[in-house]
Amino acid sequence: MPTVEVADLKDGDFLLDVREDDEWQAGHAEGALHIPISEFVARYGELAEAAPQDGRVHVICRSGGRSAQVTMYLLQQGIDAVNVDGGMQVWAAKGRPVVNDKGEPGYVL
Repeated sequence: MPTVEVADLKDGDFLLDVREDDEWQAGHAEGALHIPISEFVARYGELAEAAPQDGRVHVICRSGGRSAQVTMYLLQQGIDAVNVDGGMQVWAAKGRPVVNDKGEPGYVL
């Protein structure tokens, strides 16, 4: 399973958040694309449109389990994807910004 550490992510890296709606609304990385894992296959086209053509998709969830499943699916589709190790829990612990749906400071649910 290809993984990347939160500390190695750079501003502008494409981030796909696969947590559910309530988790996303509580707090997420600004600029991430949100497609819940429960809707992922049906909404795959949204990712295909939004993802950089020759870039990497960094997949994140709360702790890394759900994002690992989506990463494996994307790899099977020929997409350059990596799992963000530790997910949003590590993201927040490292001091990376977490915002809610209103753009205000959020938290990881």
